[in-house]
Amino acid sequence: MRSASKKITINVPVAILERATRITGQGITTTVVQGLQELDKRAQRSALRKLKGKIHFDLDLAASRR
Repeated sequence: MRSASKKITINVPVAILERATRITGQGITTTVVQGLQELDKRAQRSALRKLKGKIHFDLDLAASRR
């Protein structure tokens, strides 16, 4: 299933864009999408780190391996 997309115009420093497309080996659109996805993942990881010590997780490893 293809998600909705939005056409945008942005001004990006050429050097950054060239490095990023070289790293991904993809075109501009794919590179920008991957960058935005990485920002989203970073925010999600940060939110999970903030939960550290706030959720009690009780698991009996020995019982779960049987």
